[in-house]
Amino acid sequence: MSVVSGPAWVETVVWWHVYPLGFVGAERTKAQHAEDGGEVVHRLSRVGGWLDYLLRLGANGLLLGPVLASTSHGYDTLDHYRVDPRLGDEADLRRLLGEARDRGVRVAFDGVFNHVSEDHEIVRRALAPDAAAEDRAWLRWVGEYPRGFEGNLDLVELDLTHPPVQDYVVDVMCHWLAAGVDAWRLDAAFAPGADAWRPIVDRVRERHPDAWILGEVIQGDYVDFVRRSGMHSVTQYELWKAVWSSLNDGNLHELAWALTRHADFCAAFRPQTFVGNHDVTRIATKLTDPRHVGTAAALALLLPGVPSVYAGDEQGFTGEKLDQPGGDDSVRPPFPDSPDELLPHGRALLEEHQRIVHLRRTHAWITSATAVARDVADLTAAVDLVGGQDDQRLTLGLNLTDEQVTLAGASGDLVVPAHGWALG
Repeated sequence: MSVVSGPAWVETVVWWHVYPLGFVGAERTKAQHAEDGGEVVHRLSRVGGWLDYLLRLGANGLLLGPVLASTSHGYDTLDHYRVDPRLGDEADLRRLLGEARDRGVRVAFDGVFNHVSEDHEIVRRALAPDAAAEDRAWLRWVGEYPRGFEGNLDLVELDLTHPPVQDYVVDVMCHWLAAGVDAWRLDAAFAPGADAWRPIVDRVRERHPDAWILGEVIQGDYVDFVRRSGMHSVTQYELWKAVWSSLNDGNLHELAWALTRHADFCAAFRPQTFVGNHDVTRIATKLTDPRHVGTAAALALLLPGVPSVYAGDEQGFTGEKLDQPGGDDSVRPPFPDSPDELLPHGRALLEEHQRIVHLRRTHAWITSATAVARDVADLTAAVDLVGGQDDQRLTLGLNLTDEQVTLAGASGDLVVPAHGWALG
């Protein structure tokens, strides 16, 4: 089976992942926005004001969380064709896309299609007393009740196997791709299953062959999901878990085992790698030893795949995701109006991220490399990275001990600092 690689530009992209509603300090709900007057608030320019910071980090992609009209957190969509008025209007969005394009920055949208708000017009039609069978067919049902995503009755699931729903999703995706978006992250892609996505993805890829399509998949057979869905990639949650868990437990054997799985995935497609996103506890909070935050970043960014940095992780932002109402708030905080207003305590970690991203961009072949762990002990390990050409060989050294260690590297001895990493 050939490797699913996607468009050529993906081989060199590093995403900076932003959750816009939190980033700009928008009202938490549509109702709160209405209480404040309900007028369009032109806040997207604040995201645009951080594009040069994104470039200074070394990234060249902006992975945007939901920007379309929703009831509250963005994942309860009200209108897939309208920008959320808490963020701005379509002119604001097109301006942001243009500013990104002028800087050579790719933009990905978060596509929330598995479910919509209970107040979405689609749901209102289906639940009307005189609803036609065709209107009801747009939803998934449990008996006489619309199915709520993961038990949330306000998130009503669409039936992505229904051809009119597929037509709708294709039209929305192509609408924004035509507006200048380069990629889609398909939220909760796991929920309807891979086969439901195939006719949608095939049609979008036919019309926009240079678009990259990423699916959110938490667990299961990643390779099979990519093969059956037609998507280019899925989120590599297995590696995310292995990174923080192995660093916390002082057990790099766990990471080594995860890398054998990662190698199987990379032989089939380019997994999307990360140690932070809008749905998980911040890596600086998750790790029991803050000295290992840079090592976690190195693993996310210097292993094969398509990497992302969740905005704020490069500054050491903290925040714990809680299983309760408002439990995501601490990992989706507002940012200052300008990068100049960031507190200075994050500067050292930012500089470390800049070094890591620079290495990744310098050795772009890592995206499609093979990675094999060797000389693995509880607290030290070497990961050999091998590309398709003779000069494409590097070793990522890992050291969780209190002393500097020397490991065998691709080009000779590799000195790895205490509680740190090295590439050579």
